[in-house]
Amino acid sequence: MIADDVAGSAAPAGTAVDWEQVARDLAPIPSERGTARVRRMSRDYHWYSPVLRERLKDVIADLVVSPRTEAELAMVVRYCARRRLAITPRGGGTGNYGQSMPVEGGVLVDCTGLDQILWLRDGVVRAGAGALLRSIEAETVKSGWELRFHPSTWKMATIGGFVGGGTTGCGAINYGTLHDAGNLLGLRLMTMEEEPRFIELRGADLEKAIHAYGATGIITEVEIALAPHQDWREFVVSFPTLRQALEASWAVAHADGVAKKELAVIDWGAAQYFDDLLDRLRPDQPIIMASVAASSREAFLRLTAQAGGEVVFDRSATPESDIPPLYEFCWNHTTLQALKHDRDLTYLQVQFPAENPVEMVLRMDAQFGSEVVTHVEVLKAQGRIRYSALQLVRYTGEQRLTEIIAHYRASGCPVRDPHTFTLERGPQYSVNPRQAAFKIETDPFGLLNPGKMPGWSPPNSAA
Repeated sequence: MIADDVAGSAAPAGTAVDWEQVARDLAPIPSERGTARVRRMSRDYHWYSPVLRERLKDVIADLVVSPRTEAELAMVVRYCARRRLAITPRGGGTGNYGQSMPVEGGVLVDCTGLDQILWLRDGVVRAGAGALLRSIEAETVKSGWELRFHPSTWKMATIGGFVGGGTTGCGAINYGTLHDAGNLLGLRLMTMEEEPRFIELRGADLEKAIHAYGATGIITEVEIALAPHQDWREFVVSFPTLRQALEASWAVAHADGVAKKELAVIDWGAAQYFDDLLDRLRPDQPIIMASVAASSREAFLRLTAQAGGEVVFDRSATPESDIPPLYEFCWNHTTLQALKHDRDLTYLQVQFPAENPVEMVLRMDAQFGSEVVTHVEVLKAQGRIRYSALQLVRYTGEQRLTEIIAHYRASGCPVRDPHTFTLERGPQYSVNPRQAAFKIETDPFGLLNPGKMPGWSPPNSAA
């Protein structure tokens, strides 16, 4: 891995910025600098990566500004564009790659004030980018609807931050990702110009902003499709071997009559860190974590029992349990649970091939032993069931991490490198040409979240 350059400034070379004056100019919009909150707001969960933990340790915004309306946001953008001051938009700050960290300083814009739920009808909701996912769902369930999928950080994540920095989560077994047609329906963006404009993206144009870290426009509104609300039941099932757990998950995933929302296989090397569940787990045994509809309970239990599974936790049997919702042990919360015990652990995002994924998971598990612990999330992508893994890795150095990534890729398992904060080397491998072309239109001076797309050069960079 090549070191990411965090030096530099988006302001003109040699120009000293009087940030106290900037704050006064932007009043009465709330702002602050040099406080503990500014330090906290300049962070996300990048520390899951020991590489980013070191590389981004000194990153901090020069000023945090908290607009409460689109009009106030436009005032901030207009002011910063005319003075060539960098802006980094931020939602709940629950990302893992430094997406919302101001690596070149400047103004961090807290978008959580744009939190209105604008409308809900016909299984579709439109909300301000700063609306919390949990707040949106609390409103939609009143009408019999729920989010199609959500990250494990559902309680803290905003809808705008999820679109700008996330991909999928609990519910992916049914609906895939934000990239799958029909999930994300519309986005309203503000451009980073001296006279900011609003652009509405729909259809194929949505790809210009999905998982772009806010570098192609500041998301102000999001429109998403919903799913009918169901009575979900949570289960943890223990298995004697990893093969049995994987084969059971594959069978459940392909059982079209079993309505499910979450399905994950987690080996003991990761499950051993689940404090709230530990007294229910079988030592040295992998588990399946699942959320299935109440109507599918019997079929789910039959399929897992046929593969040798034993139910060790059934939420419906203990509805008053103080055990957190199971999604807080899945997705990247698995990594978080482990990091509470051992900061020498980290993770990799691995996609296993659609053909014979069980055998490939077992092959990689045997290859690395305890150095890489299996954690597979089962999802649907392009209409096919897939294994998307968040493997737990024992970190012994950047060189070894690079070797592990190379081995997975050479074996036909693509890796999304979570140890870089740039789009080119992380989730996309290279500059997305549609996003790069769109950024020329929306951010002509390269002021939006600078440093995250280093392979792109703004046409007016010398202006």
